[in-house]
Amino acid sequence: MALKIGSKAPEIKLKSTSGKTFELSVDLKNKPCIIYFYPKNFTRGCTEEACTFRDAFSDFTDLAVTVIGISKDSISSHLKFKKKHSLPFELLSDPTGRICKSYDSLIPIVNIPKRITYLLDANHKVVAVYQDMFGAKKHIEIMLEKMKSANT
Repeated sequence: MALKIGSKAPEIKLKSTSGKTFELSVDLKNKPCIIYFYPKNFTRGCTEEACTFRDAFSDFTDLAVTVIGISKDSISSHLKFKKKHSLPFELLSDPTGRICKSYDSLIPIVNIPKRITYLLDANHKVVAVYQDMFGAKKHIEIMLEKMKSANT
């Protein structure tokens, strides 16, 4: 079960492809964002999702919404994935799955992230959530609809 609409998003503090440690409450203080969790770099669905976020990136930036991707992959894998697909947003590495678990995006037993996307408002409260392991492109469509209607 995903985080509930209206709930405060858990803090995130993870290594980023920027070379720094990303901290939600600091780096995106008073800023809305999309945080999407995905299973693995270079897989078909995850590549499709990342590239669809890339292709719609200006729609998000026009609404002043930052996009962040999170998986358990290493920073070196993220850097290769980001470069190969020209991703204009940061990817965060959660090798232990601690953050994935706090966002209820970790599949028990197999211990891999679910494909789940959160829209957080400027106070980092959950405005929208979409979860579907197989409909990668739908995540972006749903978030754009929610952003425009919520006017985050």
